[in-house]
Amino acid sequence: MTVTTYKWTLDRYHQAIEAGLFDDQPIELLRGDLIVMPPEREPHAYYNSEVGDYLRALLGNRAKIREAHPITLPNDSEPIPDLAIVKPLGAVYLEHHPYPNDIFWLIEFSNATLSKDLTEKRAIYAEAGIVEYWVVNLKDKELKLFRDWSSGDYTTEATYKAGNIAPLVFPDVQISVQRLMNPESNP
Repeated sequence: MTVTTYKWTLDRYHQAIEAGLFDDQPIELLRGDLIVMPPEREPHAYYNSEVGDYLRALLGNRAKIREAHPITLPNDSEPIPDLAIVKPLGAVYLEHHPYPNDIFWLIEFSNATLSKDLTEKRAIYAEAGIVEYWVVNLKDKELKLFRDWSSGDYTTEATYKAGNIAPLVFPDVQISVQRLMNPESNP
């Protein structure tokens, strides 16, 4: 017996959402597959909220910080990154979630999902042309940074445990690595 899985397109996925098919289930679409998302525990919610506020204070009106909201990618994916730092397009987002060209960079906070975030999500984001992707490894207290997108992949991967990082699109903004892992710190 051969098992065949059904691959969802973005259009069919959006139709199912409009019909209320997934109202009681937190899911995301990754390469046409529906992925059930685990319930968000308190530490994860804390990091999203606190780091989101930290980035809002640093970036002001230069960017919109979206916490755990979908982004729409061309590879039949509509993931829900922990933080999406996007262009502040206002009411445009009433019509659609941010597309790759609207996204400055993405951040995932990882503990139980570290392997998925460093492999599957990294590949999906790179294929879609997301120019910069950060994974905050909460277990090992380090930041994995992927950038310098070229031909569907990231050419630079770096690991930081301290110091400051400037996002590619805002080279004048210094983000404390320590604050990403310990939002209450004030280095």
